[in-house]
Amino acid sequence: MAGARSRNFAGWPLFANSFRPFFLLAAVQAGLSILAWLPMFYGELSVTSAFAPRDWHVHEMLYGFLPAVITGFLFTAIPNWTGRLPIQGTSLGALLVVWLAGRVAVTLSVEVGWAFALVVDAAFLALVVAAATREIIAGGNWRNLPVVILVLVLLAGNVGFHLEAHHAGAADVSIRVGIGVVVLLIALIGGRIIPSFTRNWLVKFNPGRLPVPFGRFDGAVIGLSALALISWIVAPLNVITGAVMALVGVLHLVRLARWAGDRTSRERLLLILHVGYVFVPLGFLLHALAVFGALPPSAGIHAWMAGAAGTMTLAVMTRASLGHTGQALTASPATQGIYVAIVAAALARVAAVVWPAHGDALLHIAACGWVVAFLGFAIAFGPLLAGSNRRALAIMGVPAPAR
Repeated sequence: MAGARSRNFAGWPLFANSFRPFFLLAAVQAGLSILAWLPMFYGELSVTSAFAPRDWHVHEMLYGFLPAVITGFLFTAIPNWTGRLPIQGTSLGALLVVWLAGRVAVTLSVEVGWAFALVVDAAFLALVVAAATREIIAGGNWRNLPVVILVLVLLAGNVGFHLEAHHAGAADVSIRVGIGVVVLLIALIGGRIIPSFTRNWLVKFNPGRLPVPFGRFDGAVIGLSALALISWIVAPLNVITGAVMALVGVLHLVRLARWAGDRTSRERLLLILHVGYVFVPLGFLLHALAVFGALPPSAGIHAWMAGAAGTMTLAVMTRASLGHTGQALTASPATQGIYVAIVAAALARVAAVVWPAHGDALLHIAACGWVVAFLGFAIAFGPLLAGSNRRALAIMGVPAPAR
């Protein structure tokens, strides 16, 4: 891995690194969107979007919130991959404005027009792909180009979402495209950082059995996952799709078992990565059951989105926010509360599909857990991301380092 170059940044610390504004505003948007979605779901609130209420909710999670987190992670990681300078200051602020403009355009698309909303919304991921490709090529870091290719597919899915929703009345295939990309990104990136972080911590604090590093088995599982997800996108309820989904789910469980997650219970900042990844194989297995009529198809979708995506984003956001601001890599009481809330939300959201008789109560539990987790992150980590380390550490219950 190349060592990142750095330069002094004299402006507002919020714009010193890409993870700062994107993690913070993504968390705020994720929490507020669900606060709005629950009354929309029950017909008590409406927005001036050209999307149907369900499509607005899905889009803002899949193509609004998650791309912001991905961008914050990607442009923090790329300088480490390539040794080039990070995107910061005015360039970073301009990218953030484009993302915010997309959120406004989508929500007000009845007023501004669906085509205008498409262009404004798609411009963000287009800029991300262009900038990331430029940095990776300039740094000669071809190993990580597949990540950018997946983001390019996510861009295509977003464009397809707008077109499908306008011409067909509701999005369908483009939703599965986006979810498939997110699952592959978690499998690819998680498969590199989880065993790496686990190994580093175990060597220092709990010597013994170590995780198996990324190798041919991991590559094969990701390849089979891609085939399973393509089959699901094209024919979600096909018997072959179900069989491949079941196989891939088992392989991901084997993969997870190789990472020694059972030895990380002493450090919740690390344990949550393993817990979050559990929802990846769970989603595959629930989809397999849906193909054979045992469950509704949405059970697997929520395992992937509320479970894998929700938990893994918070796991990465908390760890990166601490690590890249020079704080100790340990989970404070506030951080652990965030983890409990998101795991409870994910389990309740899947359970609401599995046990529809208790669906309303479980849906409210899921929504509350999600809002507490993401707005809790914004409250606890916001001062740290904006530059006030001492205030942030006080909020999180961590003593400030001595001067």
